[in-house]
Amino acid sequence: MGKKNRQRQAAKPKQSAFWTAQRQQPSADDIGNVIITAAADTVRGNTSAAKECANALARTDELTPLLQRAAGLAGQHIVTRVFRNGWLPADIHEAARRDVDQFAVAYLLDVIAEYLLPFAPATVDETWRAQAAELEIAAWWSRSEPHLGQWAAKHILTAVETLITVIEALALLIKLPQLELIRPLPGAAVPRAHKHHNVDEKMLARVRGLLAKAESTGFPEEAEALSAKAQELMTRHALDRVLVEADADTEDLPSARRLWLDTPYVDAKAMLADAVARANRCKLIFSQWGFVTIVGDENDLDAVELLTTSLLVQATRAMVASGKQSSTRSRSFRQSFLVAYATRIGERLTKATEATIAESADAGRLLPVLASHQAKVDKVFDTMFPTVRGKSVSVGSGEGWHAGLAAADRAQLDARRPIKGS
Repeated sequence: MGKKNRQRQAAKPKQSAFWTAQRQQPSADDIGNVIITAAADTVRGNTSAAKECANALARTDELTPLLQRAAGLAGQHIVTRVFRNGWLPADIHEAARRDVDQFAVAYLLDVIAEYLLPFAPATVDETWRAQAAELEIAAWWSRSEPHLGQWAAKHILTAVETLITVIEALALLIKLPQLELIRPLPGAAVPRAHKHHNVDEKMLARVRGLLAKAESTGFPEEAEALSAKAQELMTRHALDRVLVEADADTEDLPSARRLWLDTPYVDAKAMLADAVARANRCKLIFSQWGFVTIVGDENDLDAVELLTTSLLVQATRAMVASGKQSSTRSRSFRQSFLVAYATRIGERLTKATEATIAESADAGRLLPVLASHQAKVDKVFDTMFPTVRGKSVSVGSGEGWHAGLAAADRAQLDARRPIKGS
């Protein structure tokens, strides 16, 4: 008998021990605890825990109503804790798509949909509602029947396959660390007070148009000039806004937002996001899970997200176009390229912002108002992240560094230069 077969035979008594120890039929809570235990064992490195538990629970390859209820209870118990630990729907989705298969991702979206069912929309924060809408999170299943059986039928999975998916999805949730609570939980949100200003949709539409052109052009100079024009528009709008808020004494308190970064070279990409954040009066912290948390007012956060997303596309294109030699395709070269690109773009964005402030007719009034605004951002940031540590990013390729600087230098970020189509 092979080693794996001996292990399976030895595991059989353990699989059935739960059932034989019961004098009566186990409750849904009992079975839910078994599912959670298997998920926790998976997190601890037991690669066979999910399969063994699924085989034990679905002994007749059937998802009984009791088993379905148990899985639902387990999912809601864990996801409730995860949300209380600061995770948002989009955060769970981003973590899941990096760690588990498409079935587990789909299952987790349904777990979130079920979590949201009891809450009146007015008590759900607008960020939660926006993320749920973007991810198409909705209770699509018939409420007259348990969810899990309908979900399994939709994805054409057997009972055992379904339970393995459930356990692997819950294992992901279990290992998610505690984060800062940056938005109120469903049921606790209250409508925001009426603002004296609104997002300038025409300005945002123009910015999005400029950035779309920057991403589609094959000419680096034009791409970076279009990005500079977008930065100028956002800065002018922001400066007008802070002056109005100062006069009205109704400045919004800083908020926070997470932006997930795709691998590889996440550290270097976080540097680019930080450069954009600093140029737009925000502060940023990087998490090893692959996201940055940005603190600033809502309009500035919109600007940072828009420009960072676009510049990441442009930086990647410039990096790929920098050369065809094997040395320029190495990890060291590309990491160094992106670090240099982020450094130089940060310098140029900051200069563009400073120039816009200097050219303002109210430059004298702006400086103390911006200083007050920055103090509020700093205070919120320090409260949320009291133990921030600096992080260095290595540069292992001089060739990549100089290529990255050259790519950023070709941008010639002059927001006042003529921009075709702007």
